[in-house]
Amino acid sequence: MHTEICSMYTITFKFEQKGLEPISFENIKDGESILEVALKNDINLHHNCGGVCACSTCHLYIEKGETFVEELTDREEDFIDRAVNPRLNSRLGCQCVLNKGDGDIVVTLPDQTQFLGE
Repeated sequence: MHTEICSMYTITFKFEQKGLEPISFENIKDGESILEVALKNDINLHHNCGGVCACSTCHLYIEKGETFVEELTDREEDFIDRAVNPRLNSRLGCQCVLNKGDGDIVVTLPDQTQFLGE
């Protein structure tokens, strides 16, 4: 009897914004971007360009599992350079599409309240 094993990810979102606790989602299928996963789970990750790698508002930090997402492109790197507080582990959520496989991914979302013009 042949059974197909479906690979799934667990993604944990951490937040720099004070008062927000980390939250994890299990059974995430490959082929989705981290931005899509966030939005489907009511995490308001900004995405001014609509997720087409034309801005830097879905900027995040991958703390664990960077090998599970598509590699950084030159275009993405150009937009990351324009993000607030870019780091070596900076990525754009719209470009972090989950590769085939399974594992744990941990991302930290920068405090986006700084963009609200307060």
